[in-house]
Amino acid sequence: MNVAQQLIASHLVSGDPVPGAGIEVRIDQTLTQDATGTMVMLELEAMDLDRVRTEVSVQYVDHNLLQADERNAEDHRFLRSACGRFGVWYSKPGNGVSHPTHMQRFGRPGATLLGSDSHTCAAGSLGMLAIGAGGIDVAQAMAGEPFRFRMPEIWGVELTGELPSWVSAKDVILEMLRRYGVSGGVGRIVEYHGPGLASLSAMDRHVIANMGAELGATTTVFPADDAVREFLRAEGREDEFTEVVADHDATYDVSDAIDLAGLDPLVATPSSPGNVVPVREVAGTEVGQVVIGSSANPGLRDFAIAGAMVRGRQTGAAVSFDVNPTSRSILEDLTRMGVTLDLVRAGARVHQAGCLGCIGMGQAPAGGTNSLRTMPRNFPGRSGSADDAVYLCSPETAAASALSGVIVDPRDWAQQDAVSYPALGLPARHSVNRAMLEPPPADPGELQKGPNIGTLPDFDGLPDRLEVPVALKVGDDVSTDEISPAGAAALPYRSNIAKLAEFTFRPVDPEYAGRVRDLGDHAVVGGTNYGQGSSREHAAITPRYLGLRLVVARSFARIHWQNLANFGVLACEFADAADYDRIQAGDVIVVDRLHDVLRSSEGLDARVGDRTVQLRHQLSARQIDTLLAGGVIPLLRGRQ
Repeated sequence: MNVAQQLIASHLVSGDPVPGAGIEVRIDQTLTQDATGTMVMLELEAMDLDRVRTEVSVQYVDHNLLQADERNAEDHRFLRSACGRFGVWYSKPGNGVSHPTHMQRFGRPGATLLGSDSHTCAAGSLGMLAIGAGGIDVAQAMAGEPFRFRMPEIWGVELTGELPSWVSAKDVILEMLRRYGVSGGVGRIVEYHGPGLASLSAMDRHVIANMGAELGATTTVFPADDAVREFLRAEGREDEFTEVVADHDATYDVSDAIDLAGLDPLVATPSSPGNVVPVREVAGTEVGQVVIGSSANPGLRDFAIAGAMVRGRQTGAAVSFDVNPTSRSILEDLTRMGVTLDLVRAGARVHQAGCLGCIGMGQAPAGGTNSLRTMPRNFPGRSGSADDAVYLCSPETAAASALSGVIVDPRDWAQQDAVSYPALGLPARHSVNRAMLEPPPADPGELQKGPNIGTLPDFDGLPDRLEVPVALKVGDDVSTDEISPAGAAALPYRSNIAKLAEFTFRPVDPEYAGRVRDLGDHAVVGGTNYGQGSSREHAAITPRYLGLRLVVARSFARIHWQNLANFGVLACEFADAADYDRIQAGDVIVVDRLHDVLRSSEGLDARVGDRTVQLRHQLSARQIDTLLAGGVIPLLRGRQ
């Protein structure tokens, strides 16, 4: 077996692990963060859970760190109290971004991890089966339930050669996105193997695994080999190493190969991670902001290489050069190495350890300027600026461009300034700072809710007949950022569904929320890969709160499709993709005998005016029960 098959087999609860079949796997660890964790904790409260039943569950506060008023601070207090109530580790604000911090402190080869963040897949760098999911799925895992999903194909990508100077791990995943776009990994687990792995550290692999989410992949896995052992040794956790490698005769459902030596510096241009071109193709483009950090480039070497490049130099006069350390421990090491001082002297603005600009919480660029970032996503408006132009790149490209004031291939910058690729003296032992990690207390405490902490809305079940107008029609690759936007204006209301609902679809249709309040039950029509991006279940909850009953699309992103079912919204695909062009906003969709049809093998015949449009669904029997009950929570309540 390959690594992915071994991980699934060792945790399989039920089902036949062949591509497309429904399976259930046991979950060892869970990860939640503050943008999604408040809903998870409210869901645990609604489920009346006593204490979590996982090996370890950790709540990180890394997204909404800005305390412009009391709302974020109140959510942090609520999350800390919920950790005490349910038996969860609590990572304080400023301790670090969830994914690299979890890798440093809790990640374990051979284990399963379910997280309410789409980039949970980053832990695949340690030889884990790490999957991002909606909050309610994570809440069920915390309660001891298995995770249910369709067995993906295993996509084996053989790596050969070594990365040349000025090319790094970010360029590997950008190459995958250049080849296959943001939906190329849908229904697949990406497994990297081959001799090229020997030159990639565990944190290099984290960079690649993290942005597997941008491919649409279920997750990414690497073997747990000597590189993983070395990482755990540096973190003082070598005793937790277990070798997990593919059998010598392992095979894959789909195969591909990358020669690392043949890669060039790449950049994703606005406004999709799939718009990848060589850096030289956009060289000379002026930049007003360069940001280094986030879970997509979180390693010590990612900051150290930038520090070495800017040492003794000054960044461009018109450039805001922002550095977001990804964990407190990494900041300690950077400071001991002198890198922090190099960055500050070069003009860097060093921020607290957290996601910050990656999720649009501060660091919004000026309108009409270009922002170059080492982050994983550049969806429209995600930065916090409505008319943003965000490019994604490696730390080498970011640092060279910050110095130049324009986007530049780091090889060309090095040749012009006669600079050799820096040799980094990284410490063999990393700083280990656990001061801001609180273990769960022995005795449960009480939940502390501020006025901005709401409760889960009560949703009724799916009716047997739907007659709903199409309130909105959108195109391909609409992201959850466009359905329920991030940013400093909206995210502080993540625990207040009634208020957050006002922001629903605002980036694509500012009038949507007001219009559908009067309209009532309604439908939305989408193109391909509907709901890509963040795992935030708010993108299902707030439209449902406003009356969304049906989404018909050419295809769905995995997590959002699951979230829609979890909160009682019927998600269907066009049997004939051409029917997408035949339905417009304002049309009325009618479907009769829904309950019987969903439980049968019949296709869904929808009437749109005088036409019949055939729809199909991929819902399991359990998901159909969920829809008819009005969501997971009503279903669980009904079974008590």
